[in-house]
Amino acid sequence: MAKFSPSVVSVALALSLLLVQKSAPGRVSPATTPVAAPTAQPPSPAQDFLDAHNKARAEVGVAPLQWNPKLANATSRLVRYQRDKMGCKFAELKSGAYGANQLLASGEAVTPPTVVETWVAEKKYYDYDNNSCVPEHMCGVYTQVVWSRSLELGCAQVGCAKERAFLTICFYFPAGNVVGEKPY
Repeated sequence: MAKFSPSVVSVALALSLLLVQKSAPGRVSPATTPVAAPTAQPPSPAQDFLDAHNKARAEVGVAPLQWNPKLANATSRLVRYQRDKMGCKFAELKSGAYGANQLLASGEAVTPPTVVETWVAEKKYYDYDNNSCVPEHMCGVYTQVVWSRSLELGCAQVGCAKERAFLTICFYFPAGNVVGEKPY
């Protein structure tokens, strides 16, 4: 596992929380938006992303995600765009049918399991009883990882040589972090 220190890594954890409201006007329900059929055996490092997500989900009794090549292709296009056109900055993600998590790490490369472990580390800030993050902390990337109604996953990672950084984005379908609902 790659080691990185917060002083070297701008562990700018971010999530387009994609707060989806139950009856948002003009919004297509994610449950009715078809996505390409998941593949039975994703290629590695896709399997590493999938395994790390499913380990965290199993710890809270949530069914495993399946790899979806359509989501993976979408994240691949987005991370390459962010690298080539946006100086390896976070993507501006808008609310939609997909949930999303991002990680920008400066310095050493981070492995897919390390990326997911970084998101899952926010679990300590999630108060299940109150379905909220503890004050002055974020936990939305964790809740998206374990969101029980999210069924499919696609991730991509790109190295940005000029910025000496690595950007990772994962999309989830259907989107999680629905206002007023618990993740599991």
